[in-house]
Amino acid sequence: MLNSIKKNLSKLATGTAMSMLAVGYAAPAMAEDLVVMLLPENVNARWESQDAFFFKKAMAGLAPDAVVEVFNANNDTAAQQRQAEQALTRGAKVLVVIPIDGEAAAVIADQAEEAGVPAIAYDRMMQSANTDFWVQADMFATGAAQAKHVVDRTEKGDTLVLLKGSPTDPNAGVIAAGQMSVLQPLFDSGERVMGYENWTPGWDPAIARRSMEQALTTLNNNVQGVVSSNDGNAGAAIAAMHEQKGLVGNVPVTGLDCTVQALQLILLGEQTQCVWRPFEEMATVTAKVTAALLKGEDATSLTQGTVTNAAEAEIPFVPVDYYEAVGTDGVAYVIEKDLSVSKEAVCDGVASDTDFCKS
Repeated sequence: MLNSIKKNLSKLATGTAMSMLAVGYAAPAMAEDLVVMLLPENVNARWESQDAFFFKKAMAGLAPDAVVEVFNANNDTAAQQRQAEQALTRGAKVLVVIPIDGEAAAVIADQAEEAGVPAIAYDRMMQSANTDFWVQADMFATGAAQAKHVVDRTEKGDTLVLLKGSPTDPNAGVIAAGQMSVLQPLFDSGERVMGYENWTPGWDPAIARRSMEQALTTLNNNVQGVVSSNDGNAGAAIAAMHEQKGLVGNVPVTGLDCTVQALQLILLGEQTQCVWRPFEEMATVTAKVTAALLKGEDATSLTQGTVTNAAEAEIPFVPVDYYEAVGTDGVAYVIEKDLSVSKEAVCDGVASDTDFCKS
């Protein structure tokens, strides 16, 4: 299939629908090597400010003649499918897809296969046998790290709240499975108590906050730890706990992505952990795969084995590492390694009076 990108594709169609959705610039009428990156939503700022930014930056160096366009579906699976269809009609040579819904996005991979176009699943898996590559960190391990962080900071009999991710995001289930690999034996033995758990459709912080408020009401504030699957959920949980006495700063709260807000909350002692993935590395290795595909080259040298997706297909896996940020050392590490995060941004506003920001 990968060699099929050499086939002649239909001439690019002009139109305004995709250019209106483009991130940062209008779409050109024609492109010799058009690469399209499809983002899932704008609830999490990382997609545009980090993943798309670093991907375009890497592509500019690796394939300077290629035209890279980025589109955001704003949590609308039908819109994401339309964007993919339009990209293929216009002659895209490679699709890089961050699916809103891994099952629904299988259609995108299947249509790309029909057009002879490679489809790379970035961060989230497309549950299709026609997915060509998957770029991701070990999300099971990140979930286990979140759970272990809370377990290490709580005691026998303590009650935990689990704020899980979006049920349509294939990563959310893997993260939750990683968490439960640590927590289930403790729940079974009574070492810890499952007080409340809920999914967060669309990773919407407003939904996560309502879940946390419900948990506090149901448990009468008897909460000693929050296993939160990402930073948006963590911030929402902390906001809900601020309305009660004696919880914020005493209840460990985990996260994922290490957003500026999360790093500020860590400096304030309100969020205690976040898992950081090197988005620049993820985007760069994706650009390397993409550039190889544009040249008709074999990109499997960049992979490390395969991963079986829900379609029971073996998908070549391109792995990246992760880092568990805890305390000021963790904040400093992320600032040093993540080019999209600066100390000035972290130390702006609520965190400005912390010792870290004054040093």
